[in-house]
Amino acid sequence: MARYISVSLESRNVRCLARLLDDEAPRTTTAVWDALPQSGQVFHGKYARNEIYHLVPAFADVEPGKENITVTPIPGDLCYFSFDADDLGNPSYGYETEQGQTRLQRVVDLALFYGRNNLLINGDQGWVPGNVFGTVVEGLEEMAAACQDIWMGGARGEKLTFDRAEPPGRG
Repeated sequence: MARYISVSLESRNVRCLARLLDDEAPRTTTAVWDALPQSGQVFHGKYARNEIYHLVPAFADVEPGKENITVTPIPGDLCYFSFDADDLGNPSYGYETEQGQTRLQRVVDLALFYGRNNLLINGDQGWVPGNVFGTVVEGLEEMAAACQDIWMGGARGEKLTFDRAEPPGRG
């Protein structure tokens, strides 16, 4: 039986439903599912284009590693990235404290891609492949409009939440 998660922008009161890709990314879907819910400050992609994401402390006992990877995610893809502080230590990313210290150690980036023409390349790192672990099956159009509002109106104070959900028609 397929498993589903919700992806929500709390302040904007918008939610979409995604099916986990258990066959294509079993290690990643298990790690994410077992760690839900995950919530944090939303960020809009700076390099990738049509992406929202949040950063949470690493949660898997064993890092899933690369599986079902892409550098060109499509609308509705949910991606998992794992970084250490050195990967995100450049001040231009904005993840530093007022004292100039990176506030991250090992971190997971859970991302939703809401539009076309995405390319996972970073000026400091080069290619940044992500594990595609889910696909949006309901609510992408409304979520994309809210994501565009984050891009144009700002992310400050907005929370992105990934949580378990009932299958379509049951919740």
